[in-house]
Amino acid sequence: MSQTPDRTFRVGLVQMCTGRDVERNVLDASGLVREAARQGAQYVQTPEITTLMETERARLFAAIRPEEGNPAVAHFSALAGELGIWLHIGSMPILLGNGKVANRSLLFSPDGAVAARFDKIHMFDVELPGGESYRESKNYQGGNAGVLAELPWGMLGLTVCYDLRFPHLYRTLAKAGADFLAIPSAFTRKTGEAHWHVLMRARAIENGCFVLAAAQGGRHESGRETYGHSLVVAPWGEIVAEGGVEPSVIVADIRPAEVQAARQRIPSLQHDRPFQVSLAPAAVAKEAS
Repeated sequence: MSQTPDRTFRVGLVQMCTGRDVERNVLDASGLVREAARQGAQYVQTPEITTLMETERARLFAAIRPEEGNPAVAHFSALAGELGIWLHIGSMPILLGNGKVANRSLLFSPDGAVAARFDKIHMFDVELPGGESYRESKNYQGGNAGVLAELPWGMLGLTVCYDLRFPHLYRTLAKAGADFLAIPSAFTRKTGEAHWHVLMRARAIENGCFVLAAAQGGRHESGRETYGHSLVVAPWGEIVAEGGVEPSVIVADIRPAEVQAARQRIPSLQHDRPFQVSLAPAAVAKEAS
């Protein structure tokens, strides 16, 4: 576990309702990022798929570019440098060379350099009650590596949206040194109403980490409806700040020393033990009969 400096910093979470026009989405995000910086945020996070909310394959591939030479990447790099902030683009679709797309987070340092990149690991392939269907793996290729990034105030673990439902990922990041868990998201309204708050608080509590989750919210041009409610959660599980449904900015002051305080009170990260799973003898006997 890392030793976090005992000094407060301010985070800003940008909530959006991303549409189908990349240029407009970039401008909308940039305006909200500027507002967060105006309010004193030193680290600003945007939601999953900041630059394009699109489910139709033809429209998606017509609008996206590789990371190299990507105008949106260049724009956000310049914006981070201009504002002198840590700018975390929660994710954007990045064209790969194999007919697939990466759902990629990009963290820009205050000089505009890419300090870290992370490709969403887990693909959202589900059938929801009411006929909603999502097949993220149809167009997107999952990543295969967890990522930590060093901020001036501690270590940031990068994840995206559906990764939230895989607690072992966050346990691994916390044990590797994460103090803050980034979970930029585009939760559906139905799953958000049921699970958003409890899962975000659980990831914070079980790992003794701050959770920072910028969200998409509202009804999008593509027809999708997302839950919003961007969250900052403290290591003890308290909700420090929460957004609504409309595009907005929320800010919160973070005291990194709370990470160590929570872990000292409940030092569960030090108490993991290896174990095996076996079938109980009664069950074995029943199967044999």
